[in-house]
Amino acid sequence: MPFIQKLMLYVPIIPLGLIMIALAVGFSIFGLKLVWRFVPRQMLRAHSDLTAAMFGSIALAYTVLLAFVVVVSWQNFDEAQIHTELEANRLADLYRDSGAFAEPAKEEVRALIRDYVRIVVDEEWKLLERGEESENARIAIKKIWTFYTTFKPVTDTEKVFFSESVMKLNELREARRFRLIESREGIHPVLWFILVVGAVTIVVLTFFLGSEEYFIHVAMTSTLAIIVALILLTILSFEFPFTGSVSIRPETFRQVINFY
Repeated sequence: MPFIQKLMLYVPIIPLGLIMIALAVGFSIFGLKLVWRFVPRQMLRAHSDLTAAMFGSIALAYTVLLAFVVVVSWQNFDEAQIHTELEANRLADLYRDSGAFAEPAKEEVRALIRDYVRIVVDEEWKLLERGEESENARIAIKKIWTFYTTFKPVTDTEKVFFSESVMKLNELREARRFRLIESREGIHPVLWFILVVGAVTIVVLTFFLGSEEYFIHVAMTSTLAIIVALILLTILSFEFPFTGSVSIRPETFRQVINFY
């Protein structure tokens, strides 16, 4: 399991956010105090134009990168939600369409679907937080697949609903596969390295901006650090859709159980 996923699993979002803000503010105050103590203000004022130009350029590039990563993280989270809902909807469709089958086939496939849904809700969802899948869920979906590969429709009605059910079963298996992949894939470590280095660079550059009032300088630097920390926290929250306080819950699967 990646370190970020472990962090989101064991640390709730609010304490994590407070820790990140405290670290950002502490780093800002400590670094700024060192600069004010050891770097002459005359030197900073002499190079203020160059420092401001560099800060503006780097801040612009970093802002674009942050915006891109936030959008991608949210899109990945949204796609995971869509795949989860699609899987649950296809299960409901299979359950409903099985009404066209004669007994005992109808009750057999419905029992298999109910078993799969219960395993996903009660067992696999906890494993998804770690990017893992349930072996029992895999066996359960395999049993459903086996039913459809061995079932022999007799009437025209059964043949029509059987054909539709097979297509929906394929969509169900694909949605499940995507859900499992999305539970374990996050942002590449190299990109996280760039985000962290960029955040530190942006904050450090503010130390060398000319200011005559120390407390105003602290307030401005700390505010920037807090904003960057909150944006990084947002990326963390959406990185693994099934892990942490901000995560996808199995409500759509529970609705399948309650509805039928």
